[in-house]
Amino acid sequence: MRKWGLVFQEYALFPWRTVLKNVTFGLTLAGVPSGEANERAETFLRMVGLVGHEDLYPRELSGGMKQRVAIARTLAVNPKILLMDEPFASLDAQARNGMQEFLVGLWSETGMTIVFVTHSVDEAVYLGQVIVGLSARPARKVEELSNGLPYVRDRTDARFTDLSRRILDYLVREQHDVQEAGI
Repeated sequence: MRKWGLVFQEYALFPWRTVLKNVTFGLTLAGVPSGEANERAETFLRMVGLVGHEDLYPRELSGGMKQRVAIARTLAVNPKILLMDEPFASLDAQARNGMQEFLVGLWSETGMTIVFVTHSVDEAVYLGQVIVGLSARPARKVEELSNGLPYVRDRTDARFTDLSRRILDYLVREQHDVQEAGI
């Protein structure tokens, strides 16, 4: 088991490898026998809804599908902590919402610790249990908000919009501080 796994903003898939071969890549590097690697890959491809797409290449996939391959590849090495650096930033709204729902389901199913970086207030409120606001460079923690909203979260709920407003207020204050400091 790896301590952590990283999902990048860009999919970082190997274009010459099929979906299955992309997912088994880390397992192969770790010396996992081919049969076992394929079984584990199939498990995670099932989890991310890509069964039947194993023989496709990245160029044949939508953005959401590529990101699910990247997530399956990361999960296949069984990390304790999943680090995600703006993984949904390049997705359209529909794919992004679907991936957010998928991630909440993954967390619900596995209990895995997920650290998710985003610039989207809506995404932070929808996904986060603890929302940390950082300053401009050099980054430091300047705000931490607890999000006790129950899952499944309703974006139209007054509590959701109230928390979003609190975050936006912090961002306005932070931007004002940056302008005052001339950064």
